Amino acid sequence: MAKPGLIHGPLRPDAVHLCVDMQRLFAEGSPWEVPWLARILPAVEAVCAHRPDRTVFTRFIPPATPGEAGGSWRLYWRKWEEMTLKAKGGGMVGLVPALDRFAPPARVVDKKVYSPWLDPALDAALREMGTDTLIVTGGETDVCVLATALGAIDRGFRLVMVTDALCSSSDRTHDDLMEVYLHRFSVQIETAETEEVLAAWGRA
Repeated sequence: MAKPGLIHGPLRPDAVHLCVDMQRLFAEGSPWEVPWLARILPAVEAVCAHRPDRTVFTRFIPPATPGEAGGSWRLYWRKWEEMTLKAKGGGMVGLVPALDRFAPPARVVDKKVYSPWLDPALDAALREMGTDTLIVTGGETDVCVLATALGAIDRGFRLVMVTDALCSSSDRTHDDLMEVYLHRFSVQIETAETEEVLAAWGRA
């Protein structure tokens, strides 16, 4: 049976913390509010504070209008036109204030879809940072975090999901995905809580 924890040993100093979409778009008061975001924020903040220079934030960027999106994304943004940049303004795509203070030195990579890997900017940043290990926090567990994790697996990264620093607007699918990460990807994904991750993540 798969076990939680850092089964592949301590984390090297060159590991990178990849924080997924901790933005005002998903914070309190937004139509896309993720209630658990506020609850996991202290854990995410602790990982950022441990190595802000080894942190990369991704941000989900809506189009200005639905017409700028292609394919089924156009239908999506017609449904959610109130969340487009024209309707909401650019401020909503920013990181939540508690995390915004870390960038810089933390880096920010923007994306227009769930996966951050379709734009070469993330791959380029990680190559420059010289890492083979990603420590993942943020949201949502069953959408953008899932897309991030699958791309990281395909690229061969050692992948650590910080269990108390991940959130979703759906408790049921969050729990389901945590089981998937632990049991279906038991070699390629490690699941551990913040305290264990920080204790195992060395500094250069």
